[in-house]
Amino acid sequence: MATLLRGAEVVSALNESIKADVRALVSRGVLPTLAILRVGEKPDDLAYERGAVKRAETVGIGIKQIALPETVSQEELIDEIAKINADEAIHGCLMLRPLPKDIDDLCAREALLPEKDIDGITDGSLAGVFAGTKRGFPPCTAQACMEILDYYKIDPAGKSAVVIGRSLVIGKPVAMMLLQKHATVTICHTRTKDMPSVTRRAEILIVAAGKPGVVGAEYVSAGQTVLDVGINFNEEGKMTGDADFAAVEPIVDAITPVPGGVGTVTTSVLMAHVVEAAKRAINRA
Repeated sequence: MATLLRGAEVVSALNESIKADVRALVSRGVLPTLAILRVGEKPDDLAYERGAVKRAETVGIGIKQIALPETVSQEELIDEIAKINADEAIHGCLMLRPLPKDIDDLCAREALLPEKDIDGITDGSLAGVFAGTKRGFPPCTAQACMEILDYYKIDPAGKSAVVIGRSLVIGKPVAMMLLQKHATVTICHTRTKDMPSVTRRAEILIVAAGKPGVVGAEYVSAGQTVLDVGINFNEEGKMTGDADFAAVEPIVDAITPVPGGVGTVTTSVLMAHVVEAAKRAINRA
C-alpha cells in the first residue's frame, strides 16, 4: 500500500510560513497584496476567485478584485493591466484565463510585468524558470509539485524523473525545476514510443497528461513516487486524476491522491508568490 502524499499537510506548513512572512512585512509597513483580474462571469472563474480570496484572508494577504465585463475591448483590458503594473500597492496579479475569444491572449499576458506575474503566464516568468533566475515566478501547479516533494523529503538529486506532458503550464516548467534540483529528467508526450517502458524506469513520475486514467499499472513500478497533476471529472461528476489510482496505488511507493493532492497546494503557492513579490519589491526600492 502506497504512502499518500496529501496536500493538506503541505498547505498547513506553507500557510504558517506565509503568515510569518506577512507579519514581518506588515511590521515594515507593507501589506502583500494580490490583484485578481477577471473578465466575465464564468462559473469556474468565480469559484477559483472565491477560493483564492478565502486563502488570502486566511494568511493575511490583501486582495483587490477587478471584474471586467465579457464585452471588454482589448485596449480596455491592456489599460487595466497597465494600471496594475503601475500600482506599487499591488505586488502580484492573477489574471483568470481563458479570456474571451476576441481578446488576444498572448498580448494580454505579455502586457503584465513578470515581477507581478505570480502564476507564471508571461514569457518573462518562464524565461526565469528555464534560466534558473528570480525573474517572475513559475506556474503555481508546477511549484506545487516541488513543494510536495520538499515537504515529504523526497530529494530529486541524482534520481531519474519522468514528466508526462510538455505544456508550458506544468510539463516543461516542472521538468526544468527538477533539473535545477539535480534530477535526470525525461519528458514524455503523445509522440513518445512505448511510453510505459520509459515511465517504469522513473524514480519520480509526474503525470500531467490531461487525460483521465491514462496512466495504468503498466506505466509504473515498485518504489516510485507518483505526483498526479490531473483534474478530470467522470460521468458521475467525481474528480479523478490522470493516473488510474486503483491500478497504480498498490504498486508504487508513494502517490498524491486526486482530489486532495497537488491541486490542494496550488492556491497556497500562489499566496507564497505574492509574499515573495512583495519582498522583491522592497529590495528594488
